[in-house]
Amino acid sequence: MQICNVCSESTSKYKCPACRVRYCSLQCYKTHKETCLPVKPAPTVPEARDASLTEPWGVEDLLHEEDIIDKVALHRLQMLGHSKELRDLLRNPHLRQLLKSVDSSVDKQQAMKAAMQEPLFAEFSDQCLKIVENEEKSAVL
Repeated sequence: MQICNVCSESTSKYKCPACRVRYCSLQCYKTHKETCLPVKPAPTVPEARDASLTEPWGVEDLLHEEDIIDKVALHRLQMLGHSKELRDLLRNPHLRQLLKSVDSSVDKQQAMKAAMQEPLFAEFSDQCLKIVENEEKSAVL
């Protein structure tokens, strides 16, 4: 949890869409907006070679450096989309429901802990890591 950058008293719940400054309430947002300095947009990611790999949004849109500790390269994430094993697992409606519940949860950390108790979800996450780590190991060799 991070503290509000405006009042420095409460836990921040929001980020300014223009500059990513954290704030906790509408009052803090209004105060911040008076002095907001928008951040320049990040350089665009080069186009994927295969049009089927492109999405209307990019991974960079979802993740900000201050929000994550480890970051997986985009080409490795794209490998997940080509995995037959993952596609087979995702055919299971129970797994899809677990993924939806984690995604829509307010407390994602707690939702992940609960989901990891499900063998099917653990198998899915292990398969994702296997795909990403295998690429990482082959790049090191």
